[in-house]
Amino acid sequence: MTASTLAAAYTTSTGEAVQFWLLGTVAVVGALCTVLMRRAVHSALCLAGTMVILAVFYLANGAYFLGVVQIIVYTGAIMMLFLFVVMLVGVTAADSLTETLKGQRWLAALCGLGFGALLVAGLGRASLDTFTGLGTANAGGNVEGLAALIFTKYVFAFEITGALLITATVGAMVLTHRERIERARTQRELAQQRVREGKQLPPLPAPGVYARHNAVDVPGLLPDGTPSELTVSRTLRKRGQVRDVSPQALADLRALERRAEERLGRDRDGEEAAK
Repeated sequence: MTASTLAAAYTTSTGEAVQFWLLGTVAVVGALCTVLMRRAVHSALCLAGTMVILAVFYLANGAYFLGVVQIIVYTGAIMMLFLFVVMLVGVTAADSLTETLKGQRWLAALCGLGFGALLVAGLGRASLDTFTGLGTANAGGNVEGLAALIFTKYVFAFEITGALLITATVGAMVLTHRERIERARTQRELAQQRVREGKQLPPLPAPGVYARHNAVDVPGLLPDGTPSELTVSRTLRKRGQVRDVSPQALADLRALERRAEERLGRDRDGEEAAK
């Protein structure tokens, strides 16, 4: 190696430093949000963002194959699989607080401490004095250099990771499987049950019926003029995106329509007088 090459290997440019501290901070925040978020979908999205930032780090360091694999395989395929599993299983914040296996929290804490000890030990034994360099590591190409490490030095770690992913896939299939233990009720039986319970015997009115509008965010009006909240989606009600169809709001709308008709009538009279 020449003196200039050694100097370039041991120095960090301003752009690299800005990129590292900016994206590194976002990656750490995303990792913390993955653990601290209450909703599983939000945690999965934060983990996907962290993976994308790691891919940017790989690309910036010359590991182009690893960066592309990080985006296509992990972020694009595995993370989407996680999201589909979360949506199929329907994990909520209440489910996460229910401990189905006794002692799993203590076991998880013990495994976390063990992983942290291994991580600290690995960082302590890392050599910060000498560097192989990308030119030597990727002498035959990035793909060949990566394959040589995976299938020789780190072959056992690679096999364990593959077994872990297969186990996770099988576990996801088991969780999404729902075995029906009773016969599905027919429409006639469901109608008879509604009659016995006295709950909403006729069909629900469509959104906006008798409310001077047919939008999905406008509740239908009952015969006495009061709005029916059952005619609007529960999601819109929780978001607060339901329009006001109270008698006062309808009266204001009718007054606005009358003023518009009067204005249009005056405009027509003026046009006829001008002719």
